[in-house]
Parts: sequence; structure tokens; C-alpha cells
Amino acid sequence: MGYAQRKVANTAAKLAHVSSQHLKALPPKHLSAGSSSGAPPAVFDAHSWAASQPPLRSTLAAFAHRIGLGNVVSSPDVIEQAVTHPSFVQLHTQQHPDQPLPATNASLATLGNSLLGLFATEFVNSSYPHLPTRVLKAAVSAHVGPTTCANLAREMGVTPILRWNRTSSTPTQNAVLHADALASVPRALTALVYQHRSLRSARRFAEKFFFSREVDLRSMVKFRDPKQTLLATVEKFGRERPVSRLLKETGRYSQSPVFVVGIFSGADQLGEGFGSSLKMAEFRAAEDSLLKLYLTRQPPHLLQLPTSTFPDAPGNVFDASGAEEAYAPTSLGDSEVQYGSTGRAGVRVPGARSRAAGEDSDLDIYV
Repeated sequence: MGYAQRKVANTAAKLAHVSSQHLKALPPKHLSAGSSSGAPPAVFDAHSWAASQPPLRSTLAAFAHRIGLGNVVSSPDVIEQAVTHPSFVQLHTQQHPDQPLPATNASLATLGNSLLGLFATEFVNSSYPHLPTRVLKAAVSAHVGPTTCANLAREMGVTPILRWNRTSSTPTQNAVLHADALASVPRALTALVYQHRSLRSARRFAEKFFFSREVDLRSMVKFRDPKQTLLATVEKFGRERPVSRLLKETGRYSQSPVFVVGIFSGADQLGEGFGSSLKMAEFRAAEDSLLKLYLTRQPPHLLQLPTSTFPDAPGNVFDASGAEEAYAPTSLGDSEVQYGSTGRAGVRVPGARSRAAGEDSDLDIYV
């Protein structure tokens, strides 16, 4: 075995999808021999050649069964297309100029991205009807965004069989990184389930791998002035003006006092907060009141999604025929609260109270 073959053997041993059956044909003729014009032979890159080899069909079949698609996709060639990023075409052309171009997951990833966006939007919007729009967008990205898709691909075991090529950024195209190539695979798999089964099956695939994860929505909801926001929210829902009451306290005249404040609307307690000062406790109580409203979740057994109106039969949404489940749309909550300004302009709304002008808080402490 020559030097080039030993180098390829060592490189291929580090890649799980490269079989040793390719080693006897190395180095490739178009890279080891000079051209007819007498030019010297090209430099043989063992790592690039090993990365351009197709995964073993047994590896692709094992991957399909591991993620539960063994009975959905019958041919390993379809899985090979799902794990082939469009950037791989350039590498394949360099290493195998005499072979046809491989099928990539460009169209599958685009379709899968749209499906995941649809499933995530209806899931979050139906589960949290009062969620603000900006928080809803952040929650959708947390469920099916690029980072989540890349992490899910690693958990599935896509890394050893991923076919891609790192490219630098150009004026017309962004750079292709490893995370970008990984993120395309779960999207392509979602599209494969839709094409080979139905829209409902694709949604169940997304629920199993994406929506079963816990997402901390509480950390996504931030209020610049929760007391002012709470005033506008209570007024919008036609409730009584909120008031703050001191519930408990300890160590008022010590170096570390603790105050517990509750905010009430009529006889109903909206929220509760603690702090080393009355203002801090009131701030946290107002924030707790808003979080209890915005993070109110629909019970999972009562959750109904618009895509349930499509029949659970093989075929796309235009050709599938069958029985449809009953669907009763729920009323969406008022998710937006405008207070203090007219948006990014920073202009105060006429009639809005301003603490910057030296006014006291709109919520009074009752001891």
C-alpha cells in the first residue's frame, strides 16, 4: 500500500460512513496522473475524498429505523438525499467530475421549514392564547429554529452521515457552517414524512421530536414597566383598578428586610412578589400578575389545532380524502398592550402618566 493509500485509510478510519472497499481504487486516476498537456498531477486531498464518499446503505437504513421512519421511507436513497446539503455538490464535482450530481435536500428543507413553522405557530398560539406577538415569535424559534434543528440532528446521530462542504461567505451568499447543514436534515425529514404519509403524520413527527421539549417561556417575557403595563391590561379587560397591599414583612428596621406585596383587582389577587423594599416587591408582584395572564396555558387534553381538520390519510392536503376530526376554534386572547408610547418613536401617548415627570407610581401601597 502506497503513501496515498495509507493516508486515505487513516482518514477514512475516522469517518464512520466510509467503507474500506474504496481503498483499493486509490488514488483516483484523475488526481494521480497528469493531464494530456503535460501538467503535473493535482494534489490529492485524502480528507476531501473521504468526505465525498456516499454513506453505507446499511448505515442509512439503521438511521431511518432509529428515528422511527423505517416503515415510512422504503429506500435508503431517500434518506441519503435528506442528509445531503446543497453545498456538497461543489465537493462532489471536484472529486468525481465524471459522475452525475447527487440529489440534495434543498427543496425538502424548504418544504419542511414551512411545515415546522406552521405546526409550531398553531401549537404555541393555541396553547398560550394570550401570548404577545414578539414572545410568540421567539417561542416558535425556540421550538423549530435553526439552533434547535441543529441540536436535534446531533441527537438523532446525523453527524457521521451528513454530506456537506464548508463554504465561505460571498456578496450574494452566506457562509455554510456545520450547524447550517445539520439544521437542514430535520426539516428535510419532516418533508419526507409529509410526502410519504400525510400532513397529520408530519405533525405527529414534529410533536414527537420538537414539541416534546420544554421551552422556558417565562424568560422570554420582559417588561420595561410592569406596573404601567398591568394598569393598561386591567383596563383593557374591564376589571377594577389594581391596588397593592402589603401581605407580610419581616426585619423592617434591620439591614435585610423582606416585604411581600400582593396586587388585587377587587377581591381577586392577581399576583404576589417579594423584595428588600416595597418598590421592589411591588415591581415583582406586577410582573407576576402579567406572567400569570400571558403564560396561561390551555390544558393539553383540550388543545385543538387547525391542522386537525385535514384527513389522516396518505397523500398531500389536496389529494388526501377521508374522515375529518371535529374542530371548534377557540377565541384568541388580546395579546398586545400599548402603553406609554406609540412604538419605536418614543412619543408619549396623550393622557398616559409619566414617572419621568416626577409623578408617583400608579399603584399605591396599602399597609
